[in-house]
Amino acid sequence: MNLNLTKPICFFDLETTGVNITSDRIVEIAVLKVFPNGKEDRKTWLVNPGIPIPAEVTAIHGISDADVADKPTFKELANEINTMVKDSDLAGFNSNRFDIPLLAEEMLRAGIDFDMKGRVAIDVQTIFHKMEQRTLAAAYKFYCDKNLDDAHSAAADTEATYEVLKAQLARYDELENDTKFLAEFSSRKRFADFAGFIVYNKYNEECFSFGKHKTKRVEDVLNEEPGYFGWLLNADFPLYTKKVLTAIKVRAFNNKLA
Repeated sequence: MNLNLTKPICFFDLETTGVNITSDRIVEIAVLKVFPNGKEDRKTWLVNPGIPIPAEVTAIHGISDADVADKPTFKELANEINTMVKDSDLAGFNSNRFDIPLLAEEMLRAGIDFDMKGRVAIDVQTIFHKMEQRTLAAAYKFYCDKNLDDAHSAAADTEATYEVLKAQLARYDELENDTKFLAEFSSRKRFADFAGFIVYNKYNEECFSFGKHKTKRVEDVLNEEPGYFGWLLNADFPLYTKKVLTAIKVRAFNNKLA
């Protein structure tokens, strides 16, 4: 089954130095861009992360410091990668909780104002877990009857993710072949930021999801406790979370002036 698209969608996968969104870095990124007319473009980049790749991580994805020693940094590749994905919806496996937040961090560090306005994100893992609750290799075997021999290779994982989504659409009548539906179906909660520190309540208002101000409206907290905003900006939070907080503060200030 082919995807019903109104705009391009980029399936992508990252291999990284670890799983910390704020401190770890990308060492490989693969993108499969699918166009509404069925055309497909593929690109894979090895990336010098600028920090050592732990041996235990190399054991998982097979990429060592030597493999990326002469490769460009993400900052050097950022414009090329952004050009490929900026007009597209995004899709991946566990992408809403990891790949998109980490990609956003790398883009912001490179000076590119990355956001998801005007596009949606489909997390194939969430669809899979809601339906079957397994792993990507199991999903590939279950839906496509194929073995994922090169698991933790970004390109192989990207191709498998694309095939799994098409097979999910063919298998489940309740899934609509529509990117907005799939994005909503594959989301867990509605986040204002990628990392989940700021969530929307039932009134579509931004609220903190952690700490002493959990469930409180961000705008109220920033108004009642201005020092908390300064602490957040200086603490070890993702850059995109800080960007969202700043936008909320500016919006509240402008509303007071109006």
